[in-house]
Amino acid sequence: MAMVNNKKYVVVSKGLVAESLKQELEPLKSFIKDNELPLVFLEDKETVADAEIHEKTGDLFSCLEGEAVFTCGGELADPWILKENELRAKEIRGGERIILKSGDMLWIPAGCTHQHGSTGVARLLIVKVSSPAN
Repeated sequence: MAMVNNKKYVVVSKGLVAESLKQELEPLKSFIKDNELPLVFLEDKETVADAEIHEKTGDLFSCLEGEAVFTCGGELADPWILKENELRAKEIRGGERIILKSGDMLWIPAGCTHQHGSTGVARLLIVKVSSPAN
């Protein structure tokens, strides 16, 4: 970590990512938390996450390993409010199925319905991007 004009910048090295993929996603998860980065590093194991809409935050998904299945667009079925500016549901009605493979990236803008999961193991890095109006 270093400072320029009182702002912190952080380098996440390829080596740290590669080492973390060997060790249940550590030490990268701790590094992200310790440096308060707008990143999520997760592993989908034969599961489907809740469908969601973030009204003020976009997600840039990067598939680091495996294959993830996304549904984007459509409508949330029986949604509930998780927290301010975020809705969740168990499933999406309609939407487009997208398969993300290792090395692929997917941009999901704020306000876009999305859901992800995998039939095997998929490791994903998610960059959280606030909308310009926020």
